[in-house]
Amino acid sequence: MSDKRRQQDQTEPPQSILAKSLTVGFVAGLIWSTFGSIFYYFHFTQVSAATFIFRSFWQTDWTGSLLAEILSILVVGLLSIFVALLYFLILKKKKGIWPGVIYGVLLFVVVFIALNPVFSAVPSWSEMTSDSYVTNICLFILYGVFTGYSISYEYREYNQLPQ
Repeated sequence: MSDKRRQQDQTEPPQSILAKSLTVGFVAGLIWSTFGSIFYYFHFTQVSAATFIFRSFWQTDWTGSLLAEILSILVVGLLSIFVALLYFLILKKKKGIWPGVIYGVLLFVVVFIALNPVFSAVPSWSEMTSDSYVTNICLFILYGVFTGYSISYEYREYNQLPQ
C-alpha cells in the first residue's frame, strides 16, 4: 500500500453510528415497503404502502398507479428514518434477534391497531383477511429484525463490544 493511500485512510473520519443507523432505517423502509407492495400486487395482503400514504387521504385514480406506489415507498423510507432513530435511542445496546422481533411486533400493533382510525383506506382489524394478518406481521417482524440487528451490530462494532 502506498504512503499516499495510508495517509488518506487515516484522514477520513469514519461514519458515525447514528448516521449509519439512519441509513439503515431508510434502506429498511425502502426494502420492506417494496416487498409489501409486491405482496399487495399478488394479493397476499389488502394493504400496501400507497394504501397508508395516499389512498387514506385522497380518493383519486392516480393513487392506484405505479407512481403512487413508488412515491409511497420513498415516503415510507423517509418515515423509517425516525423509526430507526427511536430504535437507536432505546434499544441499540440489546444484542440478538429478539429485540428486533419484539420491535417489529410493536410497530405492527401501533400501525394496524392504534393508528388504524387515521388511515381510512386500511381495513379494520375485523375486516382484514388472515392472509393480510400473516403477511403484514411477517413484514413488520422482518423489518424490525433487519433494523434492530443492523443497528445493534453497528453499535457493537463501533464500540468494540464483545459479541
